[in-house]
Amino acid sequence: MITVSAVDDDQMLLDGFTAWLGCAPDVGMVTTARTVQELLEREQSPADVVVLDLFLADGSDPVRNVRRLAELGRKVLVVSVVPHRTHGIDVVRAGARGFLTKDHDLRALTDAVRSVAADGLAHSPELAFAWANDTSDDRPRLSTQERKILVAYASGMTLAAAARRAGVQPATAKKYLDRVKEKYCQAGRATYTKIDLANRVREDELDRYPRGCSTSSGVAEVRSAG
Repeated sequence: MITVSAVDDDQMLLDGFTAWLGCAPDVGMVTTARTVQELLEREQSPADVVVLDLFLADGSDPVRNVRRLAELGRKVLVVSVVPHRTHGIDVVRAGARGFLTKDHDLRALTDAVRSVAADGLAHSPELAFAWANDTSDDRPRLSTQERKILVAYASGMTLAAAARRAGVQPATAKKYLDRVKEKYCQAGRATYTKIDLANRVREDELDRYPRGCSTSSGVAEVRSAG
């Protein structure tokens, strides 16, 4: 059973979500609260996933709320009534495992909870669009070869096949992928598995022609979103 705690001002959503989970055989609500502080005081034991509203009535800062929970080792899924591109990116960088807008149905929310509970990520199309159009200075910079290996490997190729396509040895290709993962993690976008890499390619539209690159020193540098 995946246990869920929810922090939200919307009692209707809380009631609806709790009722919906009552029909799910593997997910159940254990605690609801209106602030993070109230949650921490009321929970008898930490739930597997915390569903956290982006903006709470107490005026608390969304990033601080996420960071506070993340520092306690909590898996946080942030939900918002409207898409906030910047805030969505900020809370994921602060440690949230996902960001979902409330225009999705309860089934989508439950699926996102399952993904987060399994140490995965849950991103709405709105957040993916935000990553793809992020212009912050700390976005990962991928070299031409890093991008080439990433796109080939994430498309389903083996590491050896991706290396052949890029004209490098498999050991070199692995180093490129390791650097790509490290760059995304440093940007607050946890990337460890092949599925994670495929998600980054899709979110950042890396399989398309680079939006911008610098060819100084003869090496093209691609600025990817995120």
